[in-house]
Amino acid sequence: MIPPLSALQAFEAVARRKSFALAANELHLTPSAVSHQVAKLEALLGLRLFERSARGVELTPAGQNYLQRVGSALGAINAATEDLRHGVQDSLYVHCSPSFASLWLMPRIARFAQLYPKTSLMLSASHVHSDFQVGQVDLDIRYGLPNWPHLEVEPIFTEKVLPLASPEFIRTHALHEPADLLRVPLIQSSVNVAQWPEWFSRFDPAKRPERMALRFDRAMMSLDAAVQSLGVALESASLGQALIASGRLQPVFEEQMSLEVQAHFLVYPARHASRPEVRGFIDWLREEAQPARPPRA
Repeated sequence: MIPPLSALQAFEAVARRKSFALAANELHLTPSAVSHQVAKLEALLGLRLFERSARGVELTPAGQNYLQRVGSALGAINAATEDLRHGVQDSLYVHCSPSFASLWLMPRIARFAQLYPKTSLMLSASHVHSDFQVGQVDLDIRYGLPNWPHLEVEPIFTEKVLPLASPEFIRTHALHEPADLLRVPLIQSSVNVAQWPEWFSRFDPAKRPERMALRFDRAMMSLDAAVQSLGVALESASLGQALIASGRLQPVFEEQMSLEVQAHFLVYPARHASRPEVRGFIDWLREEAQPARPPRA
């Protein structure tokens, strides 16, 4: 069952603008016409999608869930239409975790553009995994533990997660051994698959950090805090490669005192690999992930 497109457009516009009047203006309809379309959709679904009050409209929990799927689907239709209107045939849609996109992928993306000048690349980044059922995204670069059945899942590289800090911070606080970390601020990335207690249990089992001075939900923020000499971050040397190469960060200890993890994965439905644009990106990413391959200067 596919509801009328006009009803879905009205629902998405009201949800985004939080106003029937603003949605009506955007869609070149009257507010009553938009209200009628939304009411028709609610009747068809047998659910209330909005709570209406004197303060305006708010999505119900069911409406929020529906918007995630419908919004993506309308976005895919819009993107496909725009590509067709502008003669774009070799399009490639890649979704990526934010820190990987900013710290690792973007410094290298120029090489992909040089190798595949005819491919029109659209790159998006968020912590929410893409929904391949919607049909817009070709490839997803995900972070976490690989538990995505019915999809092709390929680790991009093995990462060394280790304590990183600015040279000034290491020098000022005389950091020479793991026990020294207990007297300085530790920076925690809450989404990291490798955490400080795990690192201490491996390299100094008798010690445990009692608290984290700073907590972030993105690796890029943890690394930036370390660059600002706010403490020591436990982060991936692969994501921090450019900062380490520039001298803004450095490993606190030898490389042997690192946790090896596979946490970034290339994920896609098997059927997508038949597209030459997808195949080209996969081959290029594998080449870029080789240990000796530096980011673009």
